[in-house]
Amino acid sequence: MPDNFNQRQIRNEDAMLRLIADTTPAMLAYFDAATRTCSFANARYAEYFGLTPQTIVGLSAREVVGEDVWEQIEPYLGPLRAHVPEPVRYTRKLLSSAGKLQFLETVLRPHVEEGLLKGVVALLTDVSPQYQAAQQMRDNEERMRKFSAITTEAIVLHRDGFILDGNDALTRLTGYTLDELRGTPILDYVALEFRLRALQHMRSGREDREESMLVHKNGEQVPIEVEAKTMPGANDEYRIVVVRDMTASIQARQHMDFLARHDPLTRLPNRAHLNRQLGEALAQSLTQRTRLAVLSLDLDQFQAVNDSLNHRAGDLLLCEMAQRLRNALRPQDFVARIGSDDFVVLLPDNPSLLETEALAAQLRSAVEAPYQIEGTQLVLSLSLGIATYPQDGDGPEALLSNAEAAMHMAKSRGRGFTQFYIPMLESRSTRMLMQEQLLRQAVERDEFELHYQPQIHMHNGELAGFEALVRWKHPHRGLVSPDEFIGFAENRGLIAAVDRWVLNQACRQAKAWQDAGHPAVPMAINLSAQEFRQRDVVQEVAQALEDSGLDAGLLHIELTESTLMLSGGQMPETLQALKALGVRLAIDDFGTGYSSLAYLRKHPIDLLKIDRSFVSDLTHNPDAQAIVGAIVQMGQSLHLNIVAEGVETQAQQQLLKDMGCAMMQGFLVSAPLPSDQAQHWMSQHCHPL
Repeated sequence: MPDNFNQRQIRNEDAMLRLIADTTPAMLAYFDAATRTCSFANARYAEYFGLTPQTIVGLSAREVVGEDVWEQIEPYLGPLRAHVPEPVRYTRKLLSSAGKLQFLETVLRPHVEEGLLKGVVALLTDVSPQYQAAQQMRDNEERMRKFSAITTEAIVLHRDGFILDGNDALTRLTGYTLDELRGTPILDYVALEFRLRALQHMRSGREDREESMLVHKNGEQVPIEVEAKTMPGANDEYRIVVVRDMTASIQARQHMDFLARHDPLTRLPNRAHLNRQLGEALAQSLTQRTRLAVLSLDLDQFQAVNDSLNHRAGDLLLCEMAQRLRNALRPQDFVARIGSDDFVVLLPDNPSLLETEALAAQLRSAVEAPYQIEGTQLVLSLSLGIATYPQDGDGPEALLSNAEAAMHMAKSRGRGFTQFYIPMLESRSTRMLMQEQLLRQAVERDEFELHYQPQIHMHNGELAGFEALVRWKHPHRGLVSPDEFIGFAENRGLIAAVDRWVLNQACRQAKAWQDAGHPAVPMAINLSAQEFRQRDVVQEVAQALEDSGLDAGLLHIELTESTLMLSGGQMPETLQALKALGVRLAIDDFGTGYSSLAYLRKHPIDLLKIDRSFVSDLTHNPDAQAIVGAIVQMGQSLHLNIVAEGVETQAQQQLLKDMGCAMMQGFLVSAPLPSDQAQHWMSQHCHPL
């Protein structure tokens, strides 16, 4: 009976051991040192190698794991063979009998009694999730390292304000090596006047963008934009900071601000800047009871330079004239360009009439000296009108108007005269009325004429279309460019009639060329803001297309940025209605106004035209290159076609082509041509249908 009891007790203990072993999540086995075979294994261990707890007993470790695996783990068994009583640990990647690849952490614990090795307990734990998580962290760190290496933005990692690490861009931005940066306070690299704000930003854990100033190793200050994120760490939080160099952005912003107040060609202040300056000068003169003088300057026969040479020659002449005016004036004086060849000079420091007249003579002498423009000597005269405060007006508008009236009075006397404003000599209203009557007669008597400037595709030089440009056949002055009468027509409410004439004539001409066998290419026309303010502009366009028979898709209507923004609440509806007709819409002189990306997205625009002032500066002005490149990229991102105006050199063409500009027009292709010459140009450059 006792033997039976002992046997039952042993069986119960064996069953309990088996239950415990099979319940544990690890794989467990015991190998006898004497026989070097397995004497016990739990179900997990046996099944991993494709066996059962019964069939594994009596097999050697080599037989259990297989020859390939045995060769991998045998090097780890040296301490056991040497009877070292310490556990052996290693982690290996093994393939189970079920084909599952796992990372197993193995612990081989010696069973020693009285100094003799009795056996080895093998404990295998699946650590695949931990290993994969660690590997994923290493992969993420490697990806972050590679990203940090290639990004142009500086990245810095810090804890409690002390730099832990950074990328290559950080070393370029600061001038320090990473070894020099690590362990140093991040605020050491912030300009003194920005440190308190940077400290508050850091302590509050804010994650919004902040502008600041970085101090380079060479002592120079660099404007930056900072954006930080708080990241959890193993023991503490740390901050990852992205630092952007804002130098180029600020310079571009300053340049755009400059262009908003200055003429892009001559770099002189523009009309808006003049109005502000004159207003301030008048306020000071009123307070101090002093005089000031306004001089209106106009080059005689400037249009002849453009017509006989080219627009580039005219631009060079204007730039030279602007520089001469700067040099001839005193530091306190002010000069602005307000039109094609129209300049205004402000003398703010209480000049007497004699002083004003003497300075006018100096300006005349400077401007009328011979010019050397592209190998041609030019001698031009200057008409100059003068109005003074308070005698000739007490506000900016009155003074500018009366100075201009005096200038026209000087022109009426011939070339090269100076005239002080004298109300009795001329009634400005009478002169304006005569000009208005002449313009009305021009509309009624068909005294306008369209010239057509070709537009070509950059990639192959093929004709892309024409822009119709209006000229006035003045009864006394001959052919007058639009710069000299469009502004007057707008002020006198006559521009709508001019626009309608241009619209109808351009449509008829495009259809006539098409009927004559020439390619059906787009015809672009310019419409004024006043035309868009009228609610019947859509009907007028539809009627012109119907009367001419021109396909609507071949009519391109150009409007300026200011027209887009200032033509009233009906503008979106009007543009959508024009698009519904099939007409394509373009923004002319893009880059010189104030339109935004939001306006481009809001309105159904098809095409942007880069203003010629930017194109003329391309080859020698990095700012112009940056602005044109930005316009092209913005247009491409919005799927808009881009046309560059005023292209006059092959170097300009190549730069524009490299930037991705699709089309161009300018004197390099052709000057604006009368209809018969434009038709001849097509015959020479296009194959008839």
